[in-house]
Amino acid sequence: MTSARPKVVVLDYGSGNLRSAERAVARVGAEVTVTADLDAARAADGLVVPGVGAYAACMAGIEAIGGGAVVHERLASGRPVLGICVGMQILYEVGDEHGVRTAGLGVLAGSVDRLSAPVLPHMGWNLVAPPAESVLFAGVDAGTRFYFVHSYAARPQAGDTVAEHGEPFAAAVERGPLMATQFHPEKSGDAGAHVLENWLRTLN
Repeated sequence: MTSARPKVVVLDYGSGNLRSAERAVARVGAEVTVTADLDAARAADGLVVPGVGAYAACMAGIEAIGGGAVVHERLASGRPVLGICVGMQILYEVGDEHGVRTAGLGVLAGSVDRLSAPVLPHMGWNLVAPPAESVLFAGVDAGTRFYFVHSYAARPQAGDTVAEHGEPFAAAVERGPLMATQFHPEKSGDAGAHVLENWLRTLN
């Protein structure tokens, strides 16, 4: 990262805590723009894909602005993308909500399904278990909790950060330029700020 503040675009496709994500990323040192402009999304040092609500609605929003192509283009050229909450979920191949299967962006293998848990949604603070080599969680103390609000999740794969609510699920993924969190870093206080700061350090 150069001495200049990295330029980050929060993709506005009609879903997500856009302003809270904007404030959180700006707080840790980025110059942030909230926009649906795909040229700006392509040119930014980092792209944040937020998302709240239903998987199918988020995919419809992404498709309406052609945002999926930009995500694929950035990753193909090794340029950072950060997905948050449903913005993480739509990176997978498919989402299944209430028996309705919706195709996702397919940059992560697997599906997003309803958690098998006695209480849903999973809402509140929870522990995460990152792998030793994690970039996002570097310097985060064991026992640190992050804020979740969701009823659906992807099952963890090798190298994923894992949390548990009824069953283990992927709390975060790191695949080179692609990183994503099921929890909300913008709602996770200093711990979330630390994760966002670690992400900013990967931008160039």
